[in-house]
Order: sequence, then C-alpha cells, then structure tokens
Amino acid sequence: MAEKHDIKPEQSLELLKELHILTRDGKLNQDSRRKLKQINHLYQFIEPLLKEIQSGQTAITLVDHGAGKSYLGFILYDLFFKFHGDSSQVFGIETRNELVEKSRLLAKKLDFPHISFLNLSVADSIYSAALPPTVDIVTALHACDTATDDAINFALRKKARFIVLVPCCQAEVAAVLRKNKSASFSAHSLTEIWRHPLHTREFGSMITNVLRCLQLEAHGYQVNVTELVGWEHSMKNELIIASYKDLPRRRPSERLNELLNTLGLTEMSQRFFTP
Repeated sequence: MAEKHDIKPEQSLELLKELHILTRDGKLNQDSRRKLKQINHLYQFIEPLLKEIQSGQTAITLVDHGAGKSYLGFILYDLFFKFHGDSSQVFGIETRNELVEKSRLLAKKLDFPHISFLNLSVADSIYSAALPPTVDIVTALHACDTATDDAINFALRKKARFIVLVPCCQAEVAAVLRKNKSASFSAHSLTEIWRHPLHTREFGSMITNVLRCLQLEAHGYQVNVTELVGWEHSMKNELIIASYKDLPRRRPSERLNELLNTLGLTEMSQRFFTP
C-alpha cells in the first residue's frame, strides 16, 4: 500500500487508482507520488477559499477550465465537495471530447453526482446555457493557448469571488513584441529588454502575467502571486490567486494601459480589457 503520509485519510483509494496515481495494488511509484504531492499542495491553497465561501452560503459552484483528465476537479470533489451540500456543483471544461467522456464515466462509476463535464472551449463556455450566470470560484491549471486569458474573461463575466490560475502559454504577447520590435526599437531604451529572441520569449511570458494581475486588480480583485512549490518538473510554476474585494480600480487600470502603450502592445487591449 501507499505510504500513509502520501494520502489523506478521507481520499478515495478507488479514485486514485482510476486516475493512475495508485497502482491496482495500491502502490505509488516516484512519478505518481510527485503528482499526488502536487495536487494535494494545490488543494492547500484552494481549500481555505472554499471554506470562506461556505461560511456565507451552503452551495458552492466551481468551474475548472482546461480540465484535461480532470485530476484537479476530481480531487477537489473527493476531498471537499462530497462532504458538503447536495446543491454544490463542480464543472470541468475541456475541448477534447474523449477526455470529457472518460471523466463522465468515472464520475458515474464513483457515484459523484455533482461533478459535470462539458465539451466546450473556455471562450464558448462564457455563453453556454449549461453553466450558471454566476459562479463562486474559477480554476485554470496550465490551460493552453489563450485559455488562461479566456478563463479570466469567464471569471470576470461570471462575477467569480475567487480565481486560481497556474498560467500557461504566454506566447501571444511575445509574438506581438517580436512583430513590433523594429518599429519600437528606437523609441525607448526599454526595448533592450526584449531585443534578443530568448529575452523576447522570457520577457513576454513574465509581462503576460503582470498584465493579467493588473487586469484583475482593475476589476476590483486583490491579487496574490506566489510559487507553486513542488512543481519542479515544470517551468510553469507561478500561482495567481485573485479574491474579489471591490478594491479601487482606477490606478491599476491606468498602469495597465500605460504598460500596453509603453511596450507597444496596444493592439492587445481587448485581451486585457478593463471596466
């Protein structure tokens, strides 16, 4: 059997086997132990948010974007939602239909009635009638292409109280920086930061998350950025947690627009929209 300190007492061994975190005889190899440690570590950040929501209401709605094989959604359901309220709901959003179908079958097999899976892009989910008009918490773990930004858009439109992001695929900003490099190079010494192609990619990745944080702050959120310790195998190790506090919006909005103008990214103002 797996070592006791690797598995929480309330975790379903059957679920961990179905997710291939445990072998059929209940053992962990090094890779699966690391995966379990990572997911449980992320849960430590999300659980207090769920409890805060629960302190003021009985039902909680969580939407997980770019769900993939739905490790996060299932673990959250297993550790928290299955103990709290029949009217709570977890939604997993995923574009690959074969993964959606597998997740639906697994939820049925484990008798997890309040976790649903939708074959949608993040962008399309914003307007889907299958999702409620407001949600409590939005998660996006390494959502690819533009899905992280679409998840932010979804959360803002659905008036989410909490947003938990492990950002991914920040190539779009780097591409715009690269495209406008020759036009902006003589305008400001700051362009030296992304003059070389490697720096363009790295700076583009960092500035994408800076812009995302400013956008969230411009919509009244308090933003905390930290490192998701335990994800050593991935370069995408940044964790952004946004909590809606109805904070003043003018200064972060001004700073966001100023950055877009200074860096030659004004064409991306629709991506990082402000109120």
